[in-house]
Amino acid sequence: ALAGGFISYSQGENMRTLWRFIAGFFKWTWRILNFIRDMVLNIFFILLVLVCVGVWMQLKSTSAESTGRGALLMDITGVVVDKPSTSGKLGTLTRELLGASSDRLQENSLFDIVQTIRQAKDDRNITGIVLDLKNFAGADQPSMQYIGKALREFRDSGKPVYAVGDSYTQGQYYLASFANKIYLSPQGVVDLHGFATNGLYYKSLLDKLKVTTHVFRVGTYKSAVEPFIRDDMSPAARDADSRWIGELWQNYLNTVSANRQIGAQQLFPGAKGMLDGLRKVDGDTAKYALDNKLVDELADSAQVEKILTKQFGWSKADNNYRAVSMYDYAVKDPSDAGDSIAVIFADGAIIDGEETAGTVGGDTTAAQIRDARLDPKVKAIVLRVNSPGGSVSASEVIRSQLAAARAAGKPVVVSMGGMAASGGYWISTPASYIVANPSTLTGSIGIFGIINTVENSLDAIGVHTDGVATSPLADVSMTKVLPQEVQDMVQLSIESGYKRFLNIVAQSRHMTPDQVDKIAQGHVWTGEDAKANGLVDSLGDFDDAVAKAAELAKLKQWHVDYYQQDPSLVNMVLSSMSGSVRAALPEALQAYLPAPLSAAAKVMKEEGDKLAAFNDPQNRYAFCLTCANIR
Repeated sequence: ALAGGFISYSQGENMRTLWRFIAGFFKWTWRILNFIRDMVLNIFFILLVLVCVGVWMQLKSTSAESTGRGALLMDITGVVVDKPSTSGKLGTLTRELLGASSDRLQENSLFDIVQTIRQAKDDRNITGIVLDLKNFAGADQPSMQYIGKALREFRDSGKPVYAVGDSYTQGQYYLASFANKIYLSPQGVVDLHGFATNGLYYKSLLDKLKVTTHVFRVGTYKSAVEPFIRDDMSPAARDADSRWIGELWQNYLNTVSANRQIGAQQLFPGAKGMLDGLRKVDGDTAKYALDNKLVDELADSAQVEKILTKQFGWSKADNNYRAVSMYDYAVKDPSDAGDSIAVIFADGAIIDGEETAGTVGGDTTAAQIRDARLDPKVKAIVLRVNSPGGSVSASEVIRSQLAAARAAGKPVVVSMGGMAASGGYWISTPASYIVANPSTLTGSIGIFGIINTVENSLDAIGVHTDGVATSPLADVSMTKVLPQEVQDMVQLSIESGYKRFLNIVAQSRHMTPDQVDKIAQGHVWTGEDAKANGLVDSLGDFDDAVAKAAELAKLKQWHVDYYQQDPSLVNMVLSSMSGSVRAALPEALQAYLPAPLSAAAKVMKEEGDKLAAFNDPQNRYAFCLTCANIR
């Protein structure tokens, strides 16, 4: 009995020892995990502190910076938009700190650029501007015209503007044409070719995949649904698009030829004329540009450096001619004297819910309009629209808030940018006054809906769907045939939405619904045609819209208050990091693809991004697919 008790005691002691070992193992493992977690968090916190300190030092040094006498270097990198997803000095700094290599994806604020040029005009330390546009990826024509207006103001002050480049794309050359003098490399080219729209059409693909596409639309020219039901552009859409794209190209030629003081035919004699001209100079594109006065002088980089050094002086610190980049130039905060004119942006596709990068969130924009309406300091509202449209539901949320602001006695002026089409025009209707650029794409008054079902696709691979429902309206699934009753209800909803659209436009523009219908039907108009058809009140730019708002509000002194949500520093850091990955990964993968496949992958991604934005609860959209697809 004693031995048995000893054995039991020994076994119990061994079990306790084992459990102590197991408990100790987990205890120390947990402590190690906590230590690692705390260490990672502390490292992240230290990095965040360092970034904040760097930001503060950069802002402090920039604000105290004295540029000295020299040029303002307009080295625009990336694209120019109304409302960048990340903007300002903080965005630039995060790219520098994180070494982001996605400059081609960089977004620049149109209004920041114009403000920079206008401040430089009155800055005695800035004696000229150098346009170095090699990294400029483009902008819509109204935006470039607005920048050109500021450059002309700068020139009129007596300060010169020079454009330098190894070559010029069409967009780069448009801005360069506002310079006093354009320099081109002896091996360069001014690439003028015209405008085109190109889209993908999926009917044959959907047929092969046995996808059933149910299309509901109103409007002869509402071509946004054509990719799903055709393999090519319809004659009606081709005629309509040919009209407005031809007008855009003519506006381009008129502006640039006037800047260069040559005829539009000399600027662009057509494909055959250019070919004949190039044959005369043995294919020398630079000499062709010089002979036809597209540029003023052929000069390589060393010669350009010598010319600019003679004009602006030499900087030993930079080992280059004296200049300060637009990204380093200290722009003063605008005065807040006088009453406030709120500027609210609708830039991108209109979606339901909160705003995301590159989109117009119906709830977000409506909340901004409401805040402006309730703010006693705000005496007028300018809605800057640059949108191809989107969700009907979200468009109505924005429109109703804008109508409420006007009903509250605050003048509402719409400033149309590159696009204010479909839903973009819907949200513009409550305005007291609408200002459009001659090259604005607007109108496209029409509605459509699309529902895809894959019952035949699944049937082809042996997968079937079955079940019971209390009514055909409940039996809706993308894996089943869409009940006829549902199809009829959706079509009625689309037609009702179109009538609503017509009535809204008719009421706001003092027309009858029948009169609106004649210029609607999804037809896209340039700003110039829209003015002739009564869809806008005048042609002009953002400055004209602000001046009109001040006039309607009877303001003698005012300042502009931009309503936009600035992202937090952490969000900008994370966005920049992910932006670097997005910029590098596709290129790495596409490097293994043949060029045609690589280009197709890019186009497919763009098309997918458009479709991903469709989230209207009733599947109703007022969207212009071709407006934002100009090449």
